[in-house]
Amino acid sequence: MNGPIEGPGRNSGESTGTSPQKITQRGRVRGGWHGRSEWRGRKRESDFRAAFNAARLAMAIVDSDGRVVSANDALGTLLGAAPDSLVSTSLTDLPSLGLDGSVIRNGLGVAARPHQVAPGTAPGAAVPRTATTWETSGVNCTRRLKNPDGHTFWAEISLMPTEHDGETLLSVADVTEQRELRDRLRHLEMHDPVTRLPNRTLFFERLATALSDTATGRVGICYLDLDGFKAVNDTMGHRVGDELLDAVARRLIQCAEDGGQRHLAARLGGDEFALLVDGSTGTEQLTTLAKATLKALQQPFDLGGQRLTVSASIGVVEREAEGTDPTQLMQDADTTLYWAKADGKARWTLFDPERNAHRMTRQALSSALRGAVERREFVLDYQPIVGLDDDRLVGVEALVRWQHPQFGKLGPNRFIGLAEENGAVVPLGRWVLEESCRQARKWMLAHPGPPAYVSVNVAVRQVWDSDLVADVRRVLEETGLPSSLLQLELTESAVMGSAGRPLQALHALSEMGVRIAIDDFGTGYSNLAYLSRLPVRVLKLDGSFVRGFRAARHPNPADETIVTALVRLAHQLGLTVTAECVENPSQADRLRRIGCDTGQGWHYAKPMPAHCIGALLR
Repeated sequence: MNGPIEGPGRNSGESTGTSPQKITQRGRVRGGWHGRSEWRGRKRESDFRAAFNAARLAMAIVDSDGRVVSANDALGTLLGAAPDSLVSTSLTDLPSLGLDGSVIRNGLGVAARPHQVAPGTAPGAAVPRTATTWETSGVNCTRRLKNPDGHTFWAEISLMPTEHDGETLLSVADVTEQRELRDRLRHLEMHDPVTRLPNRTLFFERLATALSDTATGRVGICYLDLDGFKAVNDTMGHRVGDELLDAVARRLIQCAEDGGQRHLAARLGGDEFALLVDGSTGTEQLTTLAKATLKALQQPFDLGGQRLTVSASIGVVEREAEGTDPTQLMQDADTTLYWAKADGKARWTLFDPERNAHRMTRQALSSALRGAVERREFVLDYQPIVGLDDDRLVGVEALVRWQHPQFGKLGPNRFIGLAEENGAVVPLGRWVLEESCRQARKWMLAHPGPPAYVSVNVAVRQVWDSDLVADVRRVLEETGLPSSLLQLELTESAVMGSAGRPLQALHALSEMGVRIAIDDFGTGYSNLAYLSRLPVRVLKLDGSFVRGFRAARHPNPADETIVTALVRLAHQLGLTVTAECVENPSQADRLRRIGCDTGQGWHYAKPMPAHCIGALLR
């Protein structure tokens, strides 16, 4: 037979011509791959076991029932038992780990959860590990444990699922050093480096806790500031200043711990300290603490051979915790501390809601002043000035009122001081000047006979902060009022020591024909020297002198002597005199006999609207 031999072996892929050696080799190759994979698996398992047993981290493998499958040497050392003896032990039977039932159940429940399959994965398809989103999260907790030798430490205990279904890896890590470092860093962050007292951050943290959870439902604060501490720093240096602050802190701690109670003493910054009373029993407890603190701080301090004495001002706030905001509470304490400073220092002051309401009203008025000028919320009343010899109306004083949308009609004593503080008096004074001159011009045109002049008050800041001469010149030109019918009233404090620009302004106004009057004369500096330097034409005697004339049967001879001397002096200098606060006929008669020129007060008329002045002129 010539040609190749064909048979079932060739068609079936098995060749009878294949040598036994090749078959053996092929089978050995195929079997080698499977064997190598198994060998690698066994090696990985062996490596894992070796690492598991040699690890310094205490670990154990736990089954789904919470029983130990295997434990490493580190866990045995931690628990004081042989690792093999822990096998089959339930975690609930290991109280030294400090794990409660809920933690164990949650940790084992994580391992028992099925994989979360990504949407769109075909049934039966292999689920990649990246498809898992939550089953590897594990459970972590921190416990304070005790070694077999009795030494305590902080441990972070973790229960993490493994790749073997139903098994969980328990690990116990000693985190004492990390925790102590964190505690030290927090202490540095929350305490003042100079006094080692809690700082502002920790104080507010404790205050918030006190407001949310207090035994009595009340809380109190003594907020104190050292009087004159800046002088210590400036004269003796910051080193002595820091020593003083530290000494003050030690005494505050003693005050906070007196009476068997322990209150929080904190340094809020600079020379400001606070005592927090959590669970206050009332204002008496806080005021007693404030008194004791003042007494303690008034005792001299011996610092490096130097004897220092300081005092403190204390603001005291005490109230119900419910509904109290920490920021508002501290703002009220700060306000009360300011009151203690303003009342003379070296004292404590208790928060007063009515006084605070007045302060808030002042603040609201101050912030609204400039806008009120623009909104035209101000009006003018006019009080007649009458000749004492014939009771004829010769002039009027313009008095500004504020028609406040919330507080009603306010007199100048409620807002002029505020306007001078924030500068709003300049635009307000300019408006009063314009309005009063315009009205005086109307009276002059509407009524025949000698016209009445209008007297306008000028604040100190108007003299210094604005071009008063230019304002007056412009207003007179725009209104057409003759300059002789305008009188500007300045207080003694406004003209006292006038020099430079203010003095030039007063002379320029006088040269224009404007009358210059000194208001409330006799109660300010009473320096008569400026009467010879300034272009003054009128003196307005303060009402305190005139009030001494009120009782006709028992006159005050001193008041009459002073007024008589002032009137004679003014006349000798060529000045006229107006008496303010004339309230009854006897006062008017006596002023007339003394020689006073004009009078102003309720005996003649109260301040009134412009149309009422028009009726008097008729």
